[in-house]
Amino acid sequence: MLVAQALGLQRAYWVPVSCLAVIAGATLRAVWDKQLQRILGTALGLLLAWGFMALPFNPWLIAAMVMVLTFIIETLVVRHYGVAAVFITPLTLLLAEAAAFGQQSTMAVLQARFVDIVLGSVIGLVGGACIHSPRFRAAVSPWLRRLAPQRLLPPPR
Repeated sequence: MLVAQALGLQRAYWVPVSCLAVIAGATLRAVWDKQLQRILGTALGLLLAWGFMALPFNPWLIAAMVMVLTFIIETLVVRHYGVAAVFITPLTLLLAEAAAFGQQSTMAVLQARFVDIVLGSVIGLVGGACIHSPRFRAAVSPWLRRLAPQRLLPPPR
């Protein structure tokens, strides 16, 4: 979030959400795969969202689109995150930006989303590399233990 704020991004909240989605991988390979799938899925999802934004919106169309996209995402996300990300992108844009459709540049919103997702995914990849690196953990662990309250730390072995 700090990086997004420092860069002055308008929708800075997209960066940490993307970072969290990527960094949650169980292995470094999973983190790498997830960030790649998130970036590529978002790029394709932005094309889909661009097509959706050309539609004449009304409350019923928005509700129907939310239901259909949610069903598709819930069906796909357990099988392949990258394919689900194609549909996650238009859904999140629809939920976050529905009130402002027609009041701002569609391309500006799409570009902002892509930049924020790429930035968050790269930060998540770096964080994942740190989390899964035994040398990094060994180097940082003593400092973090000094910062943490003793009652939260496991007893020494």
